[in-house]
Amino acid sequence: METGDVAVRIGEIAPDFEQDTTNGSIRFHEWMSRSWCILFSQPMDFTSTSTMELSAAARLRPQWVRCGVKVVALSVDSPDGHARWEKAIAETEGLALNFPVIADTDRSVSALYDMVPLDNDPSEIVRRVHVIDPDKRIRLMRTYPPATAYNFEAILRAVEGLQLADARLVDAKASDIHVGVGVSTMLH
Repeated sequence: METGDVAVRIGEIAPDFEQDTTNGSIRFHEWMSRSWCILFSQPMDFTSTSTMELSAAARLRPQWVRCGVKVVALSVDSPDGHARWEKAIAETEGLALNFPVIADTDRSVSALYDMVPLDNDPSEIVRRVHVIDPDKRIRLMRTYPPATAYNFEAILRAVEGLQLADARLVDAKASDIHVGVGVSTMLH
């Protein structure tokens, strides 16, 4: 990929991959099933910002479940590092992570989702969140500088907005079909 090329765009099918996570190996599309998904990256384990973000995402589990959203984080560190990090979060935050963390040690998923910084620094990736719908289409992407934390409440509101817009679109189409059938029946 040339510098400046975009690997993924809003509206495109999210790239599928198979990768190790803290919950075992997953094939992404299969793991998502027919759920919405939040895929977000962490530059590396054990940073204070990343720890805050993982905790914030875990605390929102009841809202994610209500909206039919599966959450998965990605970091370029190893599965062993993720396990130690998960344990440290449980001890310091009093909260167990309730979603998998992808071990992207070869940076293959980071490359698929255009999370490699322009300077190609192998020690980190950019912070990026992808909202993916049940049809596996990317509906929203936000990129943050490495030292800036995600606002998961804002991301949750964005998902709710997308779901509401989708529901209204379906309702409008159903209404058009119903009206069309009624008019057609009346004309015969």
